[in-house]
Amino acid sequence: MQRTPFLVSVALAALLGCSTRGADGGGAVAGTAVIVVGEQATTPVPVLQSVKGRSADAEVADLLFLRLAQLGPGGRTSGEDGFVPALASSWSRRDSVTLVFELDPRARWQDGVPVTARDVVFTFERARDTTFTPTIAGLLHHIRSVTADGDHRVVIGFDQPYAEQFYDAVFHAPPLPEHLLRGMTQEQMLASEYVKHPVGDGPYRWVRSTPDAITLAAVDSFFLGEPGIQRVVLRVAGDPDARLNLLLTGDADAAAAVVPPEANRDRLAATGAFDLVAVPSTTMGYILFNQRDPAHPARPHPILQDSAVRRALVLALDRASIVRAVFGPDARVPYGPVSPALWIARLTPAPEAQDTAAARALLAGAGWRDTNGDGTLDRGGRPLRLEFIVPSPSKARTQIALQVQEQLRRMGIKLDVMVLEPNVWNTRHNAGQFDLDFASATQDPTPAGLTQSWSCAGGSNVAHYCDPTVDSLMQAAILTRDSAAPIWLAAVRRIERDTPAAFMYAPVGVYAVSKRYASVDIRAESPWIELPHWSVKPGQAIARDRVTAP
Repeated sequence: MQRTPFLVSVALAALLGCSTRGADGGGAVAGTAVIVVGEQATTPVPVLQSVKGRSADAEVADLLFLRLAQLGPGGRTSGEDGFVPALASSWSRRDSVTLVFELDPRARWQDGVPVTARDVVFTFERARDTTFTPTIAGLLHHIRSVTADGDHRVVIGFDQPYAEQFYDAVFHAPPLPEHLLRGMTQEQMLASEYVKHPVGDGPYRWVRSTPDAITLAAVDSFFLGEPGIQRVVLRVAGDPDARLNLLLTGDADAAAAVVPPEANRDRLAATGAFDLVAVPSTTMGYILFNQRDPAHPARPHPILQDSAVRRALVLALDRASIVRAVFGPDARVPYGPVSPALWIARLTPAPEAQDTAAARALLAGAGWRDTNGDGTLDRGGRPLRLEFIVPSPSKARTQIALQVQEQLRRMGIKLDVMVLEPNVWNTRHNAGQFDLDFASATQDPTPAGLTQSWSCAGGSNVAHYCDPTVDSLMQAAILTRDSAAPIWLAAVRRIERDTPAAFMYAPVGVYAVSKRYASVDIRAESPWIELPHWSVKPGQAIARDRVTAP
């Protein structure tokens, strides 16, 4: 039974530990956004979040912390014109390898201490340390120096000119408060009270975390303008049906990935309470082929080291029909590791279609035949049998995995699908303890982020794919001052040909957002980062929008 707005507000008041007033009880509308999410943020701190690699951490961190400059609505990462001021009020260029940022002197940490250039230097020292954060350090290796010139000026030097210098300077390492973290190792930071109760410099401050929610409140007199939404509750529901029900009962105002299944579209429309917002997604799902033996990582994988076998596995799949069955019109099969939000996506060719004859020929050429008539291919007495691990919270990946299992069975390939609880799956994924792994990635808004998973030394390259030619092409694309498009395409084509994964789906993100909000803007790179600019429409407030500050 649907709850009334007042009952919803009482439940939220208990959760937030604050009082309420009725929707028509007078007083200014504070504005609340209850966003239902699939996982709890545990390390919502810039730089440190990369150690855990959870998108939930990044989304919360983007509300608590400021970058030097914010990526503009066009999403352009080359040059400087596509960015807007944030922690830095202005910037200039001394020469082709030196950027100068002027910090806004009004900026404060949420404990009242001014933000200074020393905080920026402190953060970059850790972000560029390969032993501290290898993933981010790999992305920042062209930064030569970061120095403070007084309290409010930061000078960043690069080892050579290239198109995305500015992006590298502002995107990957939002500043951390030196006065609260100095002297700590990475392990000490991760275990510290600071991570449990972060102090940022952004539009929202940390209030509390419970097992099923994180509560944030707008910062009083925030120097870039008072947020229109005064309170944000990120309510956790691991099951997709549970997330949908929180929307349908009025207990949540917004959620990501509400479609598929397609039936959700009609169910949400029937309430009359939500807009569905389609956003090109930075997410893609793919089946990783481990090129090392999971039991003996120093050795090649006994089956998947062979690129012919990997390619046969992909050609055996009707990826287009699988994706249509699960996502309907809201996803497509990607070409290589390219999500829809990357600008090179519009330049890539169509991926190969299913070709079972070619797949059988490749497998036969690699010595795989059904010699004993049991329906499973074998070679040297060994059946072609592989284990496929899948995270249980992802209903879409579970559905796809079962279809993949059946299509490969018809080819004589035995696939043991293991649907694992998140912590178990995450441990095995990070340790490379799998034959096949149904992974997904939330990509940076630039193709340069592909180096994290698809270069030899990439910090997220858990399946040990390594092609020095691909590495060389990606570095050339990053460093070119001309058009990078043909170089990126050459790198992606080579990855596609090498088949380190079966690239399965690239979705359009479908978000449900309450119609009572105005100025809604959802960004592909960080969906809730524009929340400070949302507001409750006049006359549309409900009881929880009048909850007094915690």
